[in-house]
Parts: sequence; C-alpha cells; structure tokens
Amino acid sequence: MQMRKLGQLEVSAIGLGCMGFTAAYGGQEAAASIATLHHAVERGITFFDTAEVYGPYENEEIVGRGLRAVRDKVVIATKFGFDIAPEGAAGFERMRGMDGTPDNARRAIEGSLRRLGTEVIDLFYLHRPDPATPIEDTVSAMAELVHAGKARFLGLSEVTADQLRRAHAVHPITALQSEYSLWERYVEDEMLATCRELGIALVPYSPLGRGFLSGKIRSKADLAAADFRSTLPRFEEANLDANLKLVDRLRQLAEEKGVTAAQLALAWVLAQGDDIVPIPGSRKIANLDDNIAAVAITLTGDDRARIAAAMSGVQGARYAPREMSMLPKRST
Repeated sequence: MQMRKLGQLEVSAIGLGCMGFTAAYGGQEAAASIATLHHAVERGITFFDTAEVYGPYENEEIVGRGLRAVRDKVVIATKFGFDIAPEGAAGFERMRGMDGTPDNARRAIEGSLRRLGTEVIDLFYLHRPDPATPIEDTVSAMAELVHAGKARFLGLSEVTADQLRRAHAVHPITALQSEYSLWERYVEDEMLATCRELGIALVPYSPLGRGFLSGKIRSKADLAAADFRSTLPRFEEANLDANLKLVDRLRQLAEEKGVTAAQLALAWVLAQGDDIVPIPGSRKIANLDDNIAAVAITLTGDDRARIAAAMSGVQGARYAPREMSMLPKRST
C-alpha cells in the first residue's frame, strides 16, 4: 500500500469511510462491518473515518471493536458538531442542527473516546461549522482537548476558505474533509489552493459520488428503502438520466484502460495531488478490494483531462434543502 502524509500523520493513500456501516445507505450487520474492517487492515489500510452522528453513535462502537486489536497501527478520525436528539429514529433524522459550542466539543470527545475504546482520537474534526458559534471559539476548545491529550490533531469539514484561515490561526489544522470527486468539484474553486497555501491536507469524502460513479446504480430501484441517496436531487428522475449518460462515458474510458469505472474515478482523485487522501466508503469486501486496486493506476495529464471532460455537466444539487442548509453559503 502506498502511503501519504496528513501533516505529521502517515496514512495509507486511501482510507476507509465507515459511515455506510450504520447510516445513510441501509447499514449492515455489525459482524459484516467488523469483517470489512479486518480485511482493510490486512490489505494495508491504516486510516479510518467515523463520526458520532453515524448511527448515531453505533458506528463509533463498531469501528472501535473492529480496530481494537490493531489500535497502535491505525489512524482513527471521528467528527462532532451536530445537535443530536436524545431519542428518535435512527440515522440523520435525529440531527437538529449544528452545535460547535465549546461545551459540545468537550462532551462529544468523551463519548467518542468511550465508544471507540481508545485513550486518544488521532484526528478530531468539526463535522460542520456552527453559524451561531465563531469558528475561533470552537477550535480553541478543540485545541484544549489536544493539550489535554484527548486528541492528537485537528480537522475541519465543509468550511469556507475564510473559516479555514481563521481556524488555522488559532491552532494548526491538519486536514480538511470535504466532498470531492468527478461528481463534485467545488473545492477546486478556492479550497484546494487555500489548503496548499496553509499546508493542510485534503480528505475527500464520497470520492465515488456516493457510489454513482461505479455505474452500478441505474435507477432508484437499485437503492434500499432506507437509502439516504433516494432523497438527493442527483438521484431524482429529473436528473438521473443525464447523470447516467456521463457515467456511461466514464465506463467507456475505464474499459479502454482495463479497469472499472469506480477505479478510474478514484484514481482521478488520487492523481490530483499527494496531499489528497480520499476515504471511499465500502461495506462489502469486494468493493473495498476494487478501491484498493485504484491506488496502483497511473494517469497522464491527458488522461485526467479526458476523464474530467467526460463527467462535465452533472445535474442536480449535492443535497436536499435540509442538508444544504447545514453547509456554509459558499457550497452549491
């Protein structure tokens, strides 16, 4: 496995996004998720991403159980920053908004440490900026957790360039987690350059366009009843046909190279820079192995340009209105 740097952290060139174990896409039995975690470690994956809101809470417990035996050999990242209802339906329905207050940072990390069964969080992220709490106040509280030995390094997710600069001035930010793929490229407008100016690594989530870039999703009928993607505008019929035509172009380019569409899409993200560590989500071992193979694919500048052009013109917003309201105004 190739390795890359997140600040002072050395991690595998791709990580494993664990959200799908318990949230968004229908989940699966804990035993199957733990088997996937074990297989990932065997294949050289050392970077694992979770969050308290995934489940909520259950995801961290599974990740903790699955990685406990190899805790000293892996990097675990988790996130806080939502106001989560104490009771209610499973999944994201329990999100009531953002909460980046210092008190919530202190509360959240204690729960994450307990559920993950660890003494320290390697990379502690703010999941979304709280418009009611200055980013400086949130990061100051997070920095206190580093000084207390409860977190090693800090990250932010889905912030603006201005928020990133202000946060970094309070305490060094190791990584920015944001959506980035052939399906969603807004970080190229300003965020990627800001990260590189400040020496902050980029951790793209959904680098396979929530699985759409694999070419395996052809209609909403391919999604489980509880699948979060069925609520997203890009999967609605009004946009789906246009987006499928783009993915079919991607599949054609992948066939030319003798790889899968998912591998080509992930290789494209990896080729954008050594300071980029994508975290594709994989519940199934076969998909995980498919993603790992993408690390060995070499793309020329012409390859990258052709691939990007093939995916030009994605239709539909990133999220439904409720989730869009939880993003900074800059995001589209």
